[in-house]
Amino acid sequence: MTPPFTKGLHQVGADVWAWLAPDGSWGFSNAGLIAGKDSTLLVDTLFDLALTREMLAAMSAITDARPITDLVNTHANGDHCFGNELLDTAVHIHAASEAIHEMHEVTPQMLSQQVTMELGPTLTPFIRRAFGQFRFDDITLRVPDTTINGPTSIDVGGRPVQVLPLGPAHTAGDVAVWVPDASVLFAGDLLFIGGSPIMWAGPTAGWVAACDAMLDLNPAVVVPGHGPVTDSSGIHEVRDYLIHVGHAVREGVDAGKTWQQTATEIDLGPFATLPDAERIAVTVYQEFRSLQPETPPADTIELFTAMAEWAGAH
Repeated sequence: MTPPFTKGLHQVGADVWAWLAPDGSWGFSNAGLIAGKDSTLLVDTLFDLALTREMLAAMSAITDARPITDLVNTHANGDHCFGNELLDTAVHIHAASEAIHEMHEVTPQMLSQQVTMELGPTLTPFIRRAFGQFRFDDITLRVPDTTINGPTSIDVGGRPVQVLPLGPAHTAGDVAVWVPDASVLFAGDLLFIGGSPIMWAGPTAGWVAACDAMLDLNPAVVVPGHGPVTDSSGIHEVRDYLIHVGHAVREGVDAGKTWQQTATEIDLGPFATLPDAERIAVTVYQEFRSLQPETPPADTIELFTAMAEWAGAH
């Protein structure tokens, strides 16, 4: 039975739980807990220390008897790793090598500064709506200990759990966590369910390939990085979105348009009503870069400005 999309810990399989965080928008991410005979593996921490403490407290009924020995960060975005420091120092943290590199690119201190800075009448309210309810200034970034460079099996109290590198897609270093004996897949931000995906790396073809790899597992339960628990149908929905966007960007390139023009004019079709639709500006930019490497680079502030302007225009 698919659990309701309500905040808290939900069992999604035999000794497998999902931590769900409505409404799944900016910063409100899901996580997971997988238990073996005498230990547990945590899939992701949350965006700040208060949120992570709340989650770990809810999990304590399980982890007091079967302590967390391993943590997998599915990728580098802060809403999936900024709570790492709260775990015992003996906990072994795993992530893709690209993710470890990316964790240093957008630090908690950078986000704290951006939330408090005056960035103009368009960007300032957008940043504060997205991130103003989180606290970043008391976070010490703890990066993973072990790099995942290929399919890896982690023994969790006698239970094999597979970590599958599937990036670059959403980011340069995405991994999914697969629990084969329960047929439960933790997809990280390879899946946004009920909201608009955002592509920080890409290209869309790579992300579509990641969706195909997840579909090949034929999971009974899929826990996305954001949004409600789903199954293979949710993977198909994200795959369809990416194919739609990829075609639209190719048409923009062929027509000689800039990425900004393409993002402004894009017809999102059946996906136009998804929340956080402004993320399309970043996805279009990254797809343009894959098709036209000579496209001038844009930094994080420029990309967030493009999203804020897109939201204002639409």
